[in-house]
This record gives sequence, structure tokens and C-alpha cells, in this order.
Amino acid sequence: MRKSARHIHPSLPIDTPPSDVFMNFEAFLSNTETRNHSHSWGQIQLISGGILEMEAEGTRFLAPPHLAIWVPAGVEHTSFNRKPLSYCSLNISDQYAMFFPTCTSLIKVTPIVSAIIDDFRQRKINIAQSLQDKKLVEVLIDQLATQDTQHHFLPSSDNRYLADILAAVEENPIDNTSLAQWADLVHTTERTLARYCQSELGMSFTEWRLRVRYLYSMDLLRKGFSVKEVALTLGYNQSSPFIAMFRKYSGFTPEQYKKRLL
Repeated sequence: MRKSARHIHPSLPIDTPPSDVFMNFEAFLSNTETRNHSHSWGQIQLISGGILEMEAEGTRFLAPPHLAIWVPAGVEHTSFNRKPLSYCSLNISDQYAMFFPTCTSLIKVTPIVSAIIDDFRQRKINIAQSLQDKKLVEVLIDQLATQDTQHHFLPSSDNRYLADILAAVEENPIDNTSLAQWADLVHTTERTLARYCQSELGMSFTEWRLRVRYLYSMDLLRKGFSVKEVALTLGYNQSSPFIAMFRKYSGFTPEQYKKRLL
């Protein structure tokens, strides 16, 4: 649930792009929200240290650090983050936007992308001026434009059977209520719920809950829990299955994630 005390982030005070590609780096406080707005340019939003939530085109997007959010020019969107995070918007003109999807999407962030963004952030480079930096921008665009996209990481649904179940699992990620038990609670059948999960979420209930637990594990790791403690909290008897799950979604291990936070 969103907390009531929010920081409303001011709109980016730019009407005309200063360059075909420019970057904006910020540190977002907990519970920071942006007003509904749009840009005349395409925007790739990358974060580290937390999870960015966005609403665009009637859809909720959740982006952990291994995924960026692509927002095409003219698309109205608003974002929110519960925890502090480092934020970067990579803003691109129509010339480069043609290589990206026509709708808001999630894009895989490669280690190369993360390294270049971190380098620009540390050197406070918003617009590439040198030949070397311009080449890095080209690599950045190529890396992001060639990655497979996905429409959701954690899709939601207003389905009368699913909505309350999904909200309950997000509220308590370690809840082990089975789909059959949920079916009894909402007065339907397990088969019906399974069918709605596929049609409404595009995945099984087990997969959806696993993604919730992955996002929750990131929060626990940020709070200083050890990998073993997180694994036990999520119900694993040992660390290795948890590490495998974390690597499946993020591309790196929980320990690597913790090191990135430091």
C-alpha cells in the first residue's frame, strides 16, 4: 500500500531537449511521486537500490534494478517509489526512439548499461561532449535497443476473483496459501483461478508469487539481512534455491546485488 506522506517531485524544467540524448540523475527519497506528465521525447528510466512503480497507458509497471522502463514520447505517466533509490532518465530524440517499442515496456538492463550509467553519474555527465563519451552513448543505446522487452514484470488485475488475492500476496509475500485454498476463500474453483491467472496475468499463480518474493527479497537484502536469512524467511531450506531464483530474474547473485548497493 502507498504511504500517505509523499514527496511530490517537480517536473523536469525542460521544454526543448538540449541534445539528441541527455541524462538526468537524481536521488529519490522514500515515497517520492511524480505528477502525471509526458515528454516530447522518449525516455528510459533506470534505477538502482529500490523498485520504481509506474502507471502508464492504463497499466502498472514495476521495475527492479535489472529492468528499465521505456516511455515513448507523448505517453502520460506517473511514478512512485516506496524506498530511496538512485534514478537516471535517459532521454532520447525521435532519431533514436525508432529503435524502441511503440508502447511503454520493460527493458533488460545489462552489466554494460549499468557500468556506463554509473560512470556518467560519477563524472556528472548529462550530455556527452567528448568523442569517447559519445561512443559510450552509442553503446548505451545499442545495448538497450537490442534487448528483449516485456510488458509486465508483476502484472495486476481487476478480476473479481484475483484482485483481492493478489493484494493479499503483495501485502504478505511469504504467505503460503495454495491456489486451491484461495479458491475456497473466494468461492470458486482452483481450475477457474488458474485459468484467470493465465488470461489476466499471462503466467501461473506460482510464477506470479515467486516474482513478488523476488521483489521482497531485494527489500530484505537492502535492510542488511544475510542471504541465508532471506532464504529462510522466504521458506527455503537452504540458500542455493533462493540464489538460483534471484539470479533467474536479476542476472546476478544476491551477494552481487548487496555489493552493488554498497
